[in-house]
Amino acid sequence: MTHDVFNQVPPHTGHDVSADPALVEGLRRECADWALGELRGLGTLAGSARAQEWGRLANDNPPVLRTHDRYGNRIDEVEFHPAWHDLMAVAVEHGLHAAPWAAARPGAHVARAAKFYVWSQVEAGHGCPVSMTYASVAALRHSPALAAEWEPLLESRSYDFGLRPASAKRGVLAGMAMTEKQGGSDVRANTTVAEPLADGTYAITGHKWFNSAPMCDVFLVLAQAPRGLSCFLLPRVLPDGTRNAMRIMRLKDKLGNRSNASAEVEYEGATAHLVGEEGRGVRTIIEMVNMTRLDCVIGSACGMRLGVTRAVHHATHRSAFGRPLVDQPLMRNVLADLALESEAATAVMIRLAGATDKALRGQTNEGALRRTALAAAKYWVCKRAPGHAAESLECLGGNGYVEESQMPRLFRESPLNGIWEGSGNVAALDLLRSVAKEPDNLDAFFGEVDQAKGADTHLDTAVREAKDSLTDPATLEYRARQVVERLALVLQASLLVRHSPPAVADAFCASRLGPERSLAYGGLPPGADFGAIIERAETKII
Repeated sequence: MTHDVFNQVPPHTGHDVSADPALVEGLRRECADWALGELRGLGTLAGSARAQEWGRLANDNPPVLRTHDRYGNRIDEVEFHPAWHDLMAVAVEHGLHAAPWAAARPGAHVARAAKFYVWSQVEAGHGCPVSMTYASVAALRHSPALAAEWEPLLESRSYDFGLRPASAKRGVLAGMAMTEKQGGSDVRANTTVAEPLADGTYAITGHKWFNSAPMCDVFLVLAQAPRGLSCFLLPRVLPDGTRNAMRIMRLKDKLGNRSNASAEVEYEGATAHLVGEEGRGVRTIIEMVNMTRLDCVIGSACGMRLGVTRAVHHATHRSAFGRPLVDQPLMRNVLADLALESEAATAVMIRLAGATDKALRGQTNEGALRRTALAAAKYWVCKRAPGHAAESLECLGGNGYVEESQMPRLFRESPLNGIWEGSGNVAALDLLRSVAKEPDNLDAFFGEVDQAKGADTHLDTAVREAKDSLTDPATLEYRARQVVERLALVLQASLLVRHSPPAVADAFCASRLGPERSLAYGGLPPGADFGAIIERAETKII
């Protein structure tokens, strides 16, 4: 023995991930407190060493593409480590996928958002097929006959992996394929074609540069039909058991999200079914995209929560220069600042899930709010995630830079939600187009924000500035990011002022909206209640 091992931080396990004050309070506000019991069970599993080991193994053993069997037959199968299937089974069993669509209970989509947020802290990659399956139902409902056929399987809580006809499975998962080599976000530049056949189906021929979750059972695909770009439902296996002509060319070698398969595919006359009307593919699939954009916000909020809890845990158990890190003023400032960002992301995530739930139940004003607020949050919350992950990692020092800490995995994952479903520019411009076409959307947005009017002078000033920033249309597109950032911040601040403790709301408004804003984390004013803010970010061992 050359030395004793001491002053090392114990594993961050044995806690309830759902014991998150901002999350629990949000569920109660949005009529989903009935789900708290199941959420606690899922949170306890998420905080266990067993589940965290699943996450590690799934990332250390990424999927492998098998294009052919031993006899030379084309199979296009993706193999996963057993840990991936463990993660997926829990997600599906708890209804993180399409189960809320079958629920008549108010708050069903909020409860699902909370569970997605909690369980994704174990491992983010497997959230992709879960999210796609959830979102696919919104688009499928443009074709009631297809929805009637596929929804029961999509909503099933049975995880049934493997390529078989849908009729032989207890549950199915859905993916999506929109972008092509030459187009990216400009899907109207797609060249993949859909030829109508005599039996009412279509033959799809072409390619997709990004196919999300190619191991799924069915996909929503965009292709050029005789009347223009259209949306199609394309199954992997046909009813007679034969493989559809969808060829997986290779899996993407990605920065992060390594446990999940993303692929380049080609179609050689693949059989597909029209969803919605011919020529209205973007309008149809945008229903799915808006749902996955919500999950991008949830995913970024989830990553922030994971980062700050890991940072606080480390600082609580690690000492330097004679005292615990968590007691040192500058570290307290950094931790509290990270906690503010996390809580603001969680608050807006829950509000958007509530607006989604209410809009689906026919509340028009909630739908108008969602159309503007979702674009703002998709831009800003996802944009803040990488910097937050980097600062959280830095709180662990060199220990955070090694793979065993799991912080590098969080850092690699952090940019993804900002790219998925439209990068920052796309989200910002979508918001401007939305309010230009439907001014009522902006009225609904400020109607929400103005509920906190008079409670904080920084917020009142920022709201006036946000409204003024929309009055010069000649330069609006150039300023889109600045405008949308301010809209997102006033929404977050309004939610915190109304629903969070004064320590949180006051510090957020002063540091994000006040005249002495800091560009780096750790710039909170000396009068902030660091202790109260950090305490809300702590995880308690069960």
